[in-house]
Formats: sequence, structure tokens, C-alpha cells
Amino acid sequence: MSIDIDTARRVAKLARIRVEEDALPALADEFNAVLGFIEQLSEVDVDGVEPMTSVTPQRLKRRKDGVTDGNMQEKILSNAPDAREGFFAVPKVVE
Repeated sequence: MSIDIDTARRVAKLARIRVEEDALPALADEFNAVLGFIEQLSEVDVDGVEPMTSVTPQRLKRRKDGVTDGNMQEKILSNAPDAREGFFAVPKVVE
């Protein structure tokens, strides 16, 4: 796949970046270099390679998934400018 100047202009417009007319050929060349690198990556044989999220093996810590209220209602509401009946009180904004 090859990117011409018109396609580079269209991509710049879609990305909402201003590119001067004389810089469009260089932008098209950069796009072509990136696409060439991507084509090189597609030639790599990755059969039998497991996907990984890190270069070092990691195991996530597991904990029991339990729902709690935190038991900190008073502590949380202590910073509220106005709290009533255990809830944050806010001014009415819709008439």
C-alpha cells in the first residue's frame, strides 16, 4: 500500500492537524515508511508464541470479591459542607 499526497492531505484533515502544502510530500513519505515497517512485522512468524502483557511473569493477587459499604459514612460525610440523614446535601439545580 502506498500513500500519495492527496491521501496524506486527507489524513491530516481527518486528524485535524494543519500541514503546509510543501510539507505534504514529506508526510506522505513518513506514512509510507510506517506502512513499510508494519508490512515487515506481518512477515514475522509468531506461531506458538503466547501473548504476554509483561516481559516478566506475573501473577495477579487474588482476593475475595465481597461488597461492603466501607463502614466509613461519618468519616466521609465529615468533609461535606452540608450532609443530611447520612447523605450529601446539594442545592437544587433544575427548576
